[in-house]
Amino acid sequence: MALETGLQRFVAARDFLLAHRSDRDMAYRDFRWPELDEFNWALDYFDDLARGEHAERTALWLVDEDGSEVRLSFADLAARSNQAANFLRGLGVKRGDRILLMLGNVAPLWEATLAAMKLGAVVVPTTMLAGGDDLRDRMQRGEVKYVLAAADQCDSFEGVDLDFTRVAVGAAHEGWHEYAQAYRQSRDFTPDGITHAGDPLLLYFTSGTTSRPKLVMHSHQSYPVGHLSTMYWIGIQPGDIHLNVSQPGWAKHAWSCLFAPWNAAATIFIYNSARFDAVGLLGALEKYAVTTMCAPPTVWRLLIQQELTRFKMSLRELCSAGEPLNSEVIGQVRKAWGLTIRDGFGQTETSVVACNSPGQEVVPGSMGRPAPGFRIELLDIDGKPADEGELALAPEPRPLGLMIGYADDASHSRHIGADGYYRTGDVAARDADGNITYIGRADDVFKCSDYRISPFELESILIEHPAVAEAAIVPSPDPLRLSVPKAFVSLVAGREPSAELAGDILLFVRARLAPYKRIRRLEFVDLPKTISGKIRRVDLRKAELARETDERLPGEYFDLDFRESGH
Repeated sequence: MALETGLQRFVAARDFLLAHRSDRDMAYRDFRWPELDEFNWALDYFDDLARGEHAERTALWLVDEDGSEVRLSFADLAARSNQAANFLRGLGVKRGDRILLMLGNVAPLWEATLAAMKLGAVVVPTTMLAGGDDLRDRMQRGEVKYVLAAADQCDSFEGVDLDFTRVAVGAAHEGWHEYAQAYRQSRDFTPDGITHAGDPLLLYFTSGTTSRPKLVMHSHQSYPVGHLSTMYWIGIQPGDIHLNVSQPGWAKHAWSCLFAPWNAAATIFIYNSARFDAVGLLGALEKYAVTTMCAPPTVWRLLIQQELTRFKMSLRELCSAGEPLNSEVIGQVRKAWGLTIRDGFGQTETSVVACNSPGQEVVPGSMGRPAPGFRIELLDIDGKPADEGELALAPEPRPLGLMIGYADDASHSRHIGADGYYRTGDVAARDADGNITYIGRADDVFKCSDYRISPFELESILIEHPAVAEAAIVPSPDPLRLSVPKAFVSLVAGREPSAELAGDILLFVRARLAPYKRIRRLEFVDLPKTISGKIRRVDLRKAELARETDERLPGEYFDLDFRESGH
C-alpha cells in the first residue's frame, strides 16, 4: 500500500471538519491535526485544486465601488502565481529570503503570496498605512531583501537607507522593477527543492498595543493548515462566497481572505471602497449573493446604524473577531436577518483557538468553547488551572495553529513557559458548560477597592450610549480606593464634549452597573491608536499613573459632580 501523502492527510483533516461542522462535540473530540513532514500548501494543495473539479470555480472576486470587477479562477491564480514565482526567481529570490508585501486588495497580492510560498520565501505582510520609520524598523528587524509595493506607496521607501530590491505593482516607478513583467513569464513553475512543513512562511509584526511590535513567525503548516480551525469556526463550505472585512498587512486578512476560504475551496469576495461605506457594503452583500461574512465589531456597529431589513441577503453564516462583540449588536442583527453573529478568538500568533461554531448555542458575550485541535486552560496566578485566569494553550498535543515563535527570540522563552503552556496574555472566565468569556488583557484588568474590574465589560456598556463612538477604561489613582475606573471617550460625528453630555453618559452607565464597577471619572479625548487602529490603553494608563491622586485635570468630569444636580 502506498504511503499517505501530506496532501491526503491535509484533505482528510479538512473533510472531517466539513462533515462535522454542525456537531461541535464530535468535531472537537475526534479531530486530529494532520502529521506533515514535506508540505507546501501552494504547490501541493492550491495547485491541486486548480487541476481538479474546482479548477474553473472563481477563487478571487474583487469588486470596486464603481462596479468594476476582477474574477480569477483557481486555475487562473495557479498559473499567475507560477508566473510571479518565475519573475521573482529571476530577480534573485531564493528559499528563505524575506519579501515585504505592501499592497491593497488587488490580484497581485494573492498572486505574489502564492508565488512566495512556491519559492520557499518568507512573506512580511505590511499595511499600506506604514510610514518611513515603521517601514525601516520592519525591514531592518525583519531582514527584508525584497519589497513589492503599490506604485503609489513607493515614495514611502525613499528614506529607508537599506539595501533591497524594489518591485512596483501598478504604474511604473523610477528605480523600481515593474511587477507587470511577471505576466510575460512562463505559466509553468518547477520548485528548486522540497518544502518542509515547519519551514518559515510568514513574518507578522503585531499591532504593538502595549509595547514595541513583536515579530511573529509562522510556518508552512501553522497558518495554512492551522486555519482549518478558522474554516470550521466560520462555517465555510465548498462553493461559498465569503467576504471578510480586513485590511492587508494584518493577520486577520490571512485568516479569512486567504487560508480559511481556500481551505474550503470557496470564493474570496472583496468589496473595495476608498472609505468605509456601510450602505455600499450592504448593497454588495445583497447584489453578489455573499453567503458567509466576517467583520470586526467596529464594522458591525456601523452596519446596524443602517436599516438592515432593506437588504435581501443570501447570508448563512456571520462572524466577528478582533475584540469581543457587544450583545446589543448581536441582537439587532438577529432581529433584522434572523442570523446570529458568532464570536471567535485568536491572535496573530495563532489561528482561531476558541469560537462559537455553527450549530452551537451562543451565550451572549462569550467567545464560545475551544476550537478543534486546541486544548485551553485558564491559569491562575500560581499557574494552576482555574475557572478564571490567563488563557493558555496546553502543550500536549501541541496545536498546529500556533506560531513557530517570535523571530527575535531564539530561546522561545517569550511565548512558551517552563510548564510548556503558551500564554496569550488574555484573561477569561469559563462557565459550567465550558463557554469562555473574555475579561481583558492581563495588563488591563485592575483592582478597585479589592474588586477586580474588567475594562471590556465597562467599555461595552459605554459604547451603547448613542453619543459614544469608542471608549477605553483604565485605572485612575484614588486616595480611598487605590484606583477607580476612568473612561476616555471619543464621540460620534456631530456631538461635542460638554459637562451635560458627560453627566448623561455617567448616568447611563451608572444605571447599568453594580456600584463597585461604577465609572468614577470621564474625559473626552482622541484615543491613541496603533497603526492597526487598536487603542493603546498603555499610553492612557501611564498618563494616569503619573498624576497626583487628588489632582483634577482640565476637561475631566467626576461622577460625584452629578450626584446633586439631578443627574
